[in-house]
Amino acid sequence: MTSSIDVATHLHTQGYRLTPQRQAILEAVRQAGDHVTPEQVYETVHTHQPAISRATIYRTLDFLCEQRLVTAMHWGGQTYYEIAGERPHHHLICRSCGGVAEIDRGLIDLLIEATAKKHRFTIDMDHIALFGQCRQCADRTKKPVMRSARKA
Repeated sequence: MTSSIDVATHLHTQGYRLTPQRQAILEAVRQAGDHVTPEQVYETVHTHQPAISRATIYRTLDFLCEQRLVTAMHWGGQTYYEIAGERPHHHLICRSCGGVAEIDRGLIDLLIEATAKKHRFTIDMDHIALFGQCRQCADRTKKPVMRSARKA
């Protein structure tokens, strides 16, 4: 969903309204353009609407996730939010440097389809984050192989 009209229509069909607070919080997440913390959302929203509390930010972000307008990713004891895309997307996250790379959806879609079929289970997944170590960090942590200098 890209416009506030789409969001308002979506919320209305679910029995909710697009309140000024919800709109401000959605816009703050959208403006970030990447993964944003609740504190960053609060700082952005608070400059324009000082009456909005941190509690409202957290509750609204949870609500927007439930409505699938925003996705959440938990990493390193912190939750990050971003605007939900038209289609699910997934990430690789390096535990060493914190780098984030988007995964080819085709591979994940095959995994989800096969898992759903095998277990006769409807998978309801908007976002997957796989954690590990990126190539650059792995290369930095590789220890050189020590070879003996003696001859046979």
